[in-house]
Amino acid sequence: MNDGTTLIHKELTEKIIGAAMTVLNELRPGLDEKLYENALVIELAEMGLRADEQRQFTVRYKGHVIGKLTPDLIVEDLVIVETKVAECFTDSHVAQVLGYLAIAELRVGLLLNFKHDKLKWKRLVR
Repeated sequence: MNDGTTLIHKELTEKIIGAAMTVLNELRPGLDEKLYENALVIELAEMGLRADEQRQFTVRYKGHVIGKLTPDLIVEDLVIVETKVAECFTDSHVAQVLGYLAIAELRVGLLLNFKHDKLKWKRLVR
């Protein structure tokens, strides 16, 4: 049980952020999101972590299938990771990850922004 002082999946999210920093330091800013995502999968695998790319989740409304959601990555079946190349995170980016967390029934998400020389990240908990 989380007592409010312990971060959920803290060690795993720290590893993911570290891997993302390594990727950005190697590739530098200015590339397409998908390139950073692909490199992050490689970096995580080298750390012994499993990252599922583009896993689809069925979205239902009143018992009817209305479509699919596809997060960028799900690491170790615990953390949703969305890669971005944007000036800054927007409310839309945050809402997207929170929506993914709800549909996937997961608790923790990471937004990773590869736009600048220094990695920007935001940890989200539902």
